[in-house]
Amino acid sequence: MMRKRQFLLALASSFAASVVLPAAAEDYPVRPITIVVPFPAGGPTDAVGRIVAGQMASLLGQSVIIENAAGAGGSIGIGRVARASPDGYTIALGIWSTQVVNAAIYSLSYDVVKDFEPIALLASSPLMIAAKKSLPANDLQELIAWLKANPDKASQGTAGVGSPEHVAGVLFQRLTDTRYQFVHYRGSAPAMQDLVAGYIDFCITSPVLVLPQLRSGSIKAYAVTTKSRLPSALAIPTATEAGLKDFELSVWLGFFAPKGTPKVIVEKLNAAAVDALALSEVRVRFADLGLELFPREQQTPAVLSALQRSDIEKWWPIIKAAGIKAE
Repeated sequence: MMRKRQFLLALASSFAASVVLPAAAEDYPVRPITIVVPFPAGGPTDAVGRIVAGQMASLLGQSVIIENAAGAGGSIGIGRVARASPDGYTIALGIWSTQVVNAAIYSLSYDVVKDFEPIALLASSPLMIAAKKSLPANDLQELIAWLKANPDKASQGTAGVGSPEHVAGVLFQRLTDTRYQFVHYRGSAPAMQDLVAGYIDFCITSPVLVLPQLRSGSIKAYAVTTKSRLPSALAIPTATEAGLKDFELSVWLGFFAPKGTPKVIVEKLNAAAVDALALSEVRVRFADLGLELFPREQQTPAVLSALQRSDIEKWWPIIKAAGIKAE
C-alpha cells in the first residue's frame, strides 16, 4: 500500500510539472531579461545590443538589461549564458568570433553549437581599415608600401586573440606579404581609443567605431571589407577597389539562449527581435553605424544555426592553418 501511494504521489507530481511548466513558458516574460554582451561597453557589439534591447523591452513589456561580461575573446560572457537557466531570462548577443572562431582557438567549457538555442540572426558588419591621423600613408596602397618598408615595426590593435580584427589582420598580412605586431585589447573600444591617441598605428575594425572618429577628423580610413561601399561612407572604397583583391570579411551578430530553452520562449524572443529590427528608427541607426540587416525571412533560428555551422566548416581549417592560438 505504501509503495502504491508513493507511486501515485510521484505520478501526480510529474503530471503537475507537465502542466505548470508550459503555462510558465506561456506567461513569459514576467521579470526583466538580461542580454549578456561578451565585450566591453562602447564597442560595436554593445552598440547593437543596446539599440535592440530598448525596442525589445517595449515589445515584451519587460525591462531588457545589458550586462557586459568581457574577457577571453568573449568566451567568458558566452560561457555565462551556456551555464544559465534555460528559462529565457539570460540570453547572449553572440557574434561570428564568439560562436565560430573561439571554439578553434580556446579550450572552452561549453560547446558553441550543442549548448545553445539560436534565437535570431540580427545583422552583419563589415570591417574598415583605419589608421592614426599622423600615419604618412594616405590610401591603402600607400599603407601596404609603408608596412613593407617598416617590417615588424608597425602595430595593429585588435579586440583580442581570435577576434574578427585579429583574424582579419592575419588574412591581411598573408594577402599583402607584410609583417607587423598585433596589440590585443579586451575589446574593440579600447583599441580605438588608443588608435585615436596614436599609441597604435592602425586597426581593422567595425564601422560602428570608425565612422564617428572619421567624421570628427580623429583618424584616417582606407577601405571597407565588403563587395560594395557603405551607404553611410560612400567616399571610402572597398578593399578590392583600393587594390587589395579577396580581402572580404563581414561579422554577423545573433541572439542565443541556453540549450533547453522552451520553444515557445525562443519564438517570443525571436518575434520581439524581428519586430524591433523592422522599426524605422532601428534601421536608420544601424545604417548610420555601417550595419546591414538580414532580410526578415532570414532572421530565424534555423538560418542562424545553418550560418553558424557553415562558417565553422569554412573557418576552422583556415584558423588552424594560420596557427592562431589563445594566449
